[in-house]
Amino acid sequence: MNNNRATANRLLWVVLIVVALLALLTGCGGSGAAPIAVPAGAQAGDLVDLKPCAYKAGNVEYAADCSTLVVPENRSDPGSRLIALPVIRVRATGSDPAEPILKLGGGPGKSNMVTSIVPWFIENHDIVLVGYRGIDGSTVLSCPEVVKVMGARDRDDLLSDAALDRVGAAYVRCAERLRGTGVDLDGYTVTETIDDMEAARAGLGYERINLLSDSYGTNVARIYAYVYPESLHRSAMIVADTPGATIHEPQMVDELIQRYADLCAQDPKCSARTDDLAETMREVARDMPKRWLFLPVNAGLVKAGTYNLMERTTEAPMIVDTWLAAAEGDASGMAVLTLVGPRMFARASVWGHNAALRSSLGQFDPTRDYVAELNPPDSIIGSPASTAAYAGYAAWPANPIPEALRQVQPSDVETLLVSGSVDFNTPAQYARDELLPLLSKGQHVILSEYGHGEFLGLQPEASKHLLSSFYDTGVVDDSLFTHHAVDFHVGLGYPAMAKLGLVAIMLIVVVVVAVVWFVAQRGRVRRRRAVQIAHE
Repeated sequence: MNNNRATANRLLWVVLIVVALLALLTGCGGSGAAPIAVPAGAQAGDLVDLKPCAYKAGNVEYAADCSTLVVPENRSDPGSRLIALPVIRVRATGSDPAEPILKLGGGPGKSNMVTSIVPWFIENHDIVLVGYRGIDGSTVLSCPEVVKVMGARDRDDLLSDAALDRVGAAYVRCAERLRGTGVDLDGYTVTETIDDMEAARAGLGYERINLLSDSYGTNVARIYAYVYPESLHRSAMIVADTPGATIHEPQMVDELIQRYADLCAQDPKCSARTDDLAETMREVARDMPKRWLFLPVNAGLVKAGTYNLMERTTEAPMIVDTWLAAAEGDASGMAVLTLVGPRMFARASVWGHNAALRSSLGQFDPTRDYVAELNPPDSIIGSPASTAAYAGYAAWPANPIPEALRQVQPSDVETLLVSGSVDFNTPAQYARDELLPLLSKGQHVILSEYGHGEFLGLQPEASKHLLSSFYDTGVVDDSLFTHHAVDFHVGLGYPAMAKLGLVAIMLIVVVVVAVVWFVAQRGRVRRRRAVQIAHE
């Protein structure tokens, strides 16, 4: 199943490359359904329009209840307007369900209303989905200004001062426009989000709930446990984010690349191409190619794409192949990242929600020179993700939550941390060193050679067993997990995709030229015939 998914993903990349190439040659340059509205006459805290509905997970529909939660946009403002959030409760199929499971998804900037793992828990637990304010509800913090700047084919290096300034200016314009439409941006914080979840819990009549969080959502879960510990039964935090991990320091990025270098050294195919992957990447980064054929190579985009795609071991070998190919004189894979990267980054998030929620954690220091400090000359690729992110967070009108909640605090809530050992996004050592020591009832599972949350899909039965056992009994049982080795054999890698995409474009051009020629020839024949008939 996973091989089929990887093949499909790579074929999708080929399609994206072809589309991007066509757009480049022709010069052509997310939002979902319409948001819900506050029902007439509703008051703050109301859970209204509760009615039976169906929730589809995979190919199966489950009986559910759908409702609308009405909350103040800014609870600190007595005159705040109301906003509406969707609420779905997928009903447990068993006759005596235990505490429900409330999902807190990652991002930020992604919906909290979608989950595929309902079947894992549905026999013993209701599954509760509450929309994130600023993305799922009546107000959506969309930033087309940011999307436009990110999606542009910029000649400047993505991590250059000029490019970052344009991104920052786009965030400023977005915030000003939203405020001009009546949006109170001070209401879009982590603590307001937690209060939304708590209002839904009370409205649905649950005494206590379990939390299932991942990535950014683990910040919400962590602070939830500080503010409302009496409302929580157990909390499972998948690839836990922490205050220390918000800024990905270049030393940590180098360390993670070195782990891949160690794995490469143990792999016959990979080690045959380099004596030291980390040093090869460092050398290529110092003198990165400027173009491949007529396609440019944007060093900042390549580094940012490298960082993001290396967070999962299913994609990291393709990035490794791209850098090794560049070292061998073939920059086509880097040209692919440059070509497709802007559109993929631009559509990856609802950027206003992303900036508002991230900046509310108050973990960026305005006195730091992030561009210089996160990209030291001795680093392999620096810290491209944090560099690019800071441009937006620094420009956004932040409303930080109380300082005490930004820091890691002691917690007595039963908590399970699950990490991958080669996770670029949320490195396991941060959860181990920052969170675990302050969890009196905490347990931490680090899964070897797994990246960012991918074990849920790569070993679903083991993941289901681990989480179900924890929720139902408090026992952490990871015995079903088997060894997962990083496979450096990529087959259809980005360099190959680039060439296939180029061949496809050439074939399309040939077909178009042939069709045009054929139509023109038929026109000439018809005109000749018409002239002959006229003479006769």
